[in-house]
Amino acid sequence: MILAAGRGERMRPLTDHTPKPLLTAGGKPLIVWHLEKLAQAGFTNVVINHAHLGEQIETMLGTGSSFGLSIRYSHEEQALETAGGIVKALPLLNDAPFLVINADIWTDYDFRQILPRLDAMKAHRATDCLAHLVMVDNPPQHSRGDFALSANTVHSDGSSLLTFSGIGIYRPALFAGMVPGRPAKLAPLLRWAMQREQVSGEYYAGCWRDIGTPARLAALNSELSG
Repeated sequence: MILAAGRGERMRPLTDHTPKPLLTAGGKPLIVWHLEKLAQAGFTNVVINHAHLGEQIETMLGTGSSFGLSIRYSHEEQALETAGGIVKALPLLNDAPFLVINADIWTDYDFRQILPRLDAMKAHRATDCLAHLVMVDNPPQHSRGDFALSANTVHSDGSSLLTFSGIGIYRPALFAGMVPGRPAKLAPLLRWAMQREQVSGEYYAGCWRDIGTPARLAALNSELSG
């Protein structure tokens, strides 16, 4: 699943007429970078949620056949936050663990390297692990970090925090009891699971960018074009 429903307030005025996932860097919309990498890694089915100007996303990407993918869409009348968007899309994701990616990041992370973890979570349905997060170094705009990573387990606090990349695997059970169509944030669910040591993680040292402002988008475009 690719999370693409955010309004992109910090990206205005760029997002007044274009949804943030369709903003371009290096000659491609941000979301297209993800779709191409997913296809290269062997993924075949993708769900994309959208809200603000979402019809543009559907018009551009269509069924996904041009990427070698099958894309289905989860439309939100109003953005439901991360967890709320996932809960609404669960009927399209079946009952197995699934990969989720934020549309507004850019990374050279090879999604093939997360496949063994995804397969393991699918194979061991009785495991206590509810989520697996890819953690990265803290960027300048988020120097405090999010969570701690120790012995492949993610904790809500610690002496050295890393930033959650926006790439993670989730088990549907993480969202048990949540009401579809109701806005909900993801972080509280993750912290709840972390308290029970039910969140695993990995550290990625490669290139990762959070494209949250026009300046960061321009910097990424310059980097990719150069």
